Amino acid sequence: MGETAAARVGSVSRKTNETSVSVSVNLDGTGVAKISTGVGFFDHMLDQLARHSLIDMEIDVKGDLHIDDHHTVEDTGIAIGQAISKALGDRRGITRYASLDLAMDETMTKAAIDVSGRPFLVWNVAFSAPKIGTFDTELVREFFQALAQNTGITLHILNHYGANNHHIAETCFKSVARVLRTATEIDPRQANRVPSTKGTLA
Repeated sequence: MGETAAARVGSVSRKTNETSVSVSVNLDGTGVAKISTGVGFFDHMLDQLARHSLIDMEIDVKGDLHIDDHHTVEDTGIAIGQAISKALGDRRGITRYASLDLAMDETMTKAAIDVSGRPFLVWNVAFSAPKIGTFDTELVREFFQALAQNTGITLHILNHYGANNHHIAETCFKSVARVLRTATEIDPRQANRVPSTKGTLA
């Protein structure tokens, strides 16, 4: 009988004076999302992240929303990144790289990823308004900065064009979801190898 692949799951609980965050992920899921951060627009974006990456996510956050959404968004990004990193383990057999242009109505956004172990964010996205509803648009970048840093990925996000700020934000989350899905999937031709000439992506 062949070996059964180990489950690629990760859980993180993180508590500070500003937030209490609990995150669980399954990289080989179907995109099932159970999300509660107290920030409606952010919940909607995280649901897109889960659904289009096919990563199951359970996210429960209690934050200092009486101040603003900043700590909640940033700390959620930190915890999701740490949970995905745990689930990836030594990155053995993964595809590693992916790039995608994603269209949504009048908007086009590119995401490119290297699951490299070297955290870096290149952010080339501009919003024309400071808020989407009550959500600060600058927090979109803060989320992806925290995600990249704590997953250990190089992540480039480029908005080619777009007029609607909701669409711009949503294409960022959807495009990152799609490249995250592709890059973290097991490449059958990699067998049991770490996809690096260094022999490690840790």
